[in-house]
Amino acid sequence: MLSLDRAELLQATGLRWAPTSGDRFAIRQPALAGEVFTISEMTIEAHDYPTGTVLGFNGTTEWALDSVTQDDAVWLPREDQLRELLGGTFRSLARSLDGRYLVVVELPGQPERAFAADQAADAYADAVLALVSAARV
Repeated sequence: MLSLDRAELLQATGLRWAPTSGDRFAIRQPALAGEVFTISEMTIEAHDYPTGTVLGFNGTTEWALDSVTQDDAVWLPREDQLRELLGGTFRSLARSLDGRYLVVVELPGQPERAFAADQAADAYADAVLALVSAARV
């Protein structure tokens, strides 16, 4: 699973999230630190309003939450979602001899580049961050 630090970096770059069933997120509240939530029509549902998206907690009794604004949530994209964001720049995912994951991409106008991390999702996120940086140049 993607680390919260990298998810916050992705969000800071302007990465937009359209919440859908199966998406995971964290909430920026000290009392909920370390908790990961998953959107599901059965328990947490995204409601779109003219004022913004609200994540509604339907029928949950263990948390004293009815809903939170999307701005209070940090999206934790899955590996497949991060790979999709890389699009045609993605070349491969491999495991290095030291057990780390390597994501290889070819950014526009640059040679292939590898991003290594202990978790595959973090390596993908680092590649997405590089892609966003390259696009801003």
